[in-house]
Amino acid sequence: MATAVLAQADHVATWLSGQPPSAWRRPSVLPGWTVAELATHIATVLASIPATLSQPTGDRPISLAGYLATYRRVADQILERDVAGAAGRSPAEVLAEVYAQRDGAAAAEPPTSRAVRAPRGPIGPADFLVTRAIELVVHSDDLSRSLPEREPVTLDRGALRVACQALADILAERAPGRSLELRVPPYAAVQAVEGPRHTRGTPPNVVETDPRTWIRLATGRLTWADAVKGGSLQASGARADLAPWLPFL
Repeated sequence: MATAVLAQADHVATWLSGQPPSAWRRPSVLPGWTVAELATHIATVLASIPATLSQPTGDRPISLAGYLATYRRVADQILERDVAGAAGRSPAEVLAEVYAQRDGAAAAEPPTSRAVRAPRGPIGPADFLVTRAIELVVHSDDLSRSLPEREPVTLDRGALRVACQALADILAERAPGRSLELRVPPYAAVQAVEGPRHTRGTPPNVVETDPRTWIRLATGRLTWADAVKGGSLQASGARADLAPWLPFL
C-alpha cells in the first residue's frame, strides 16, 4: 500500500517539476483552487502520513466509507487552509515542500495498533493509506485536466488499482445486494444493489467502465448522466443506474 502511495507521489512531483511558473498560477478544474494551491494540498496529504501513523489509538476504527463521508462537511476548511498555505510562496517553494513531505512519508514507520488518530476520526492504518492513495490519484487526474494541453500526470498502476477497488467496495457497502455487477477492468469488480437475487452466472444488471471514469464518477468529477451521454460507460439492465449512490465524496 505504502509503495503505491509513494509511487504516485513521485509521479505527481515529477509532473509538477516540469511545469513553468505560469502554469502554477492557472485555475484548476476544482472551483476556487489554482494549480499551486492544489499542489500545496498534495503536500499536505503527504505530510499527514507520518503525522497520523505516529498516533496510535485504542478507539474503534471507523470504516473507510465512513471516513471518506466526512470530507464533504470540511471541504471549505480544507480549501481555506491550503489557499492560505500557498499564499506568497513561489512554485519552487511549493515543489520543495512536496518533495520534502514525500520523503517524510517514505520514512514513516508502520504502526502495530488497530487504529490511528487521523484528522477526521480513528481509522485502521491500512485504510488511512488507502485514503492517501485515493487523494493522490484523484488530484493527479485533477491536475492533468487543469492543464489539458500538457502531458497528463502518470497514474501508477498500483495506486490506481487501490483507488478503484476501494471505491468499488464502498459502492457495495452503501448499496448492498447482488442484482448488479460493477466492472472496472482490470482493477475491480463488485456486486451490489438490492433486488432479485441470482444464483449462477452474471447478474442481470451490469455497469462497466474504465478506471479514470470510475474514479471521476465516485468522487464527483463526472456525473452519471454525462458519463452515459459521453459513452465512457456501458450500462445494461433495468437496475443498471448508479446515480442514486454517486458520488461518494
